[in-house]
Amino acid sequence: MWRSIPQHRSIFTRSVHLQRLSSKVPIGHRTLSSTKPSTSSLRLNFPTNPILRGLAIIGVSFGVVTASCGTCLIGLLIYDSTTYSDRHLDRVPTHTLSLTSHRGGPKNLKIADDLLGDHDDDDQNAQNSKKPKLVIIGGGWGGVGLINSLDPDNYHVVVIAPENYNLFTPLLPSATVGTVETRTLVEPIRKIVARVKGHYLQGSAVDIDLKSRLVEVKPTVENQEAFYVPYDKLVISVGSVSNTHGVPGLNNCSQLKTINDVREIRSKIINNLETANLPAVEEEERKRLLSFVVCGGGPTGVEFASELYDMITEDMLKYFPKLLGSEVSIHLIQSRDHILNTYSEKISQYAEKRFAKAEIDTILNARVKEITPTSVTYTNKTDKKEHTIPAGFVLWSTGIAMNPFTKKVAGYLPNQYHKHALEVDSQLRLIDPRCFPKLVDQCDKNGDGQIDFEEFEMMMKHVRRKFPTSQMHIEKVRDVFEKYDADHDNNLGLNELAKMFQEISNRLTSLPATAQVANQEGKYLAKKFNKLVKDKEKKVENEENEEPFSYRHLGSLAYIGNSAVFDFGGNGSFAGGLIASYLWRSIYWSEQVSMRTRVLLMVDWIKRGIWGRDISKNVMTKEVGKAEEFVTYPTNLLGTWILVLISSKVICMV
Repeated sequence: MWRSIPQHRSIFTRSVHLQRLSSKVPIGHRTLSSTKPSTSSLRLNFPTNPILRGLAIIGVSFGVVTASCGTCLIGLLIYDSTTYSDRHLDRVPTHTLSLTSHRGGPKNLKIADDLLGDHDDDDQNAQNSKKPKLVIIGGGWGGVGLINSLDPDNYHVVVIAPENYNLFTPLLPSATVGTVETRTLVEPIRKIVARVKGHYLQGSAVDIDLKSRLVEVKPTVENQEAFYVPYDKLVISVGSVSNTHGVPGLNNCSQLKTINDVREIRSKIINNLETANLPAVEEEERKRLLSFVVCGGGPTGVEFASELYDMITEDMLKYFPKLLGSEVSIHLIQSRDHILNTYSEKISQYAEKRFAKAEIDTILNARVKEITPTSVTYTNKTDKKEHTIPAGFVLWSTGIAMNPFTKKVAGYLPNQYHKHALEVDSQLRLIDPRCFPKLVDQCDKNGDGQIDFEEFEMMMKHVRRKFPTSQMHIEKVRDVFEKYDADHDNNLGLNELAKMFQEISNRLTSLPATAQVANQEGKYLAKKFNKLVKDKEKKVENEENEEPFSYRHLGSLAYIGNSAVFDFGGNGSFAGGLIASYLWRSIYWSEQVSMRTRVLLMVDWIKRGIWGRDISKNVMTKEVGKAEEFVTYPTNLLGTWILVLISSKVICMV
């Protein structure tokens, strides 16, 4: 018993000693009482040397990035493998109705009552053909805005356009010099129409029968017969064409409206640069080839001149002789006293200073008189003298005119006085020629056939509600009344009222002909059409309960050579350098029609930053299968039927 006591003490002493030793074991090492490594043992032990430690961190980071990229690549390849299929197309029997269209209408043409897609082996398509027929003429901003906001289950939608793609027109100047590719700016209309289970017909609307509700369509393919497309509701968004102003020689210049124009301009610019580089070209001819003239100081002309200057300074000087760069000249001819005259004065002055710094010749208060293959002649308003500029390339971008189809529709309707667009009411419907006489009868309380001032005030309230865009023209009712009271008898007779309504009508469609306006109009019509289907008992003619279209100006912007300007109307303006240009890019990036075009646009901007612009000459084959025949697109598009994608007005006919 006596001997056992020291043994117990020694065991106790050893255990305490082991516990003390275990508490001094370095972190990350096992203790005698542990069987698993601690969480701290999983940490990476980097060298204490700063250089070696940095190299180790870089190596680990590189490994993580490589593994992540490899994983993404493998995932992409796996997804790509699922997109291929060896299945044969489903053999769907074609319905006889889609092949045996009956004839009718004023010209006894085939009537497309049933389309090929209406009788596919699909219950949805069969039901879709029984819905009200909504025909949209034009694949521009107005039509796309309508389709993207329309309920897919409400209408049988048919889009008629000569091109099977929607074009992002604000970036056309960038595409002319290779900053972005043309493929980036287009989105197939069929992909857009698929959302509403609609149809697309490639052709141009050339005539309309309002009584029978038939639109005559001429296919863009040669040797194809025209046909009729019936409609229950019709939306016209064909846009506008360039205004010629009666200037002779417009066949010697280019326009910037379509993809074909972009390819033609890009080819001409590169061709002029390459020709000027040839040793046999004389100095005078070389300077002419390198003289670029822009007619028009609006956003299109200003942005094209800016993009051209950027290409010359950033790309041409790298790969062409320096002498060519010193002989390049850019001239911009503007009929007003400022460029960008629709913007604020501050913006115009900023743009003019930027152009003066870039040595872009800005000619103000001048009108183009004639364009020849080698020169541009203009008249200065100040000295009334004619001046001639040698020109190797001329761009015409001076105003808009009414589209041929729109002009034909206006000819069928009375009380259509506007030069550039069809006149519509507050709900974007064609103005009923009977609405003004009805309005006079409603307001003529005493029935004397004349309108006194009290009755005139009541009339102006109806006009404001029916035509919101007339607000600015009849703001001061007393002044308007006195202006048209020619005999000063304090009454407006029928002739005086007719003159007043005609002059107000000339200014009703005063909204700018921009993509922003057309897109908002399209969205408004989609909202209206969706509401009509949900409430079938409500009549469209009931103006009192229908919400009128109200345009919300979000601002105007323009690119000016590595800088940009923003005009927010009454909310001020902003102009800046590189930061503003990135903001300009971000806005246009967000306004793209699809994620596909957003990705392509981002890739184009990255390519330009790393490798510069593509300065190769764009060509196309004249005929399929004959690769040896290369030609450019024709210069003069004024006499051809083209779809102008910057819509001037969306018109709804119900």
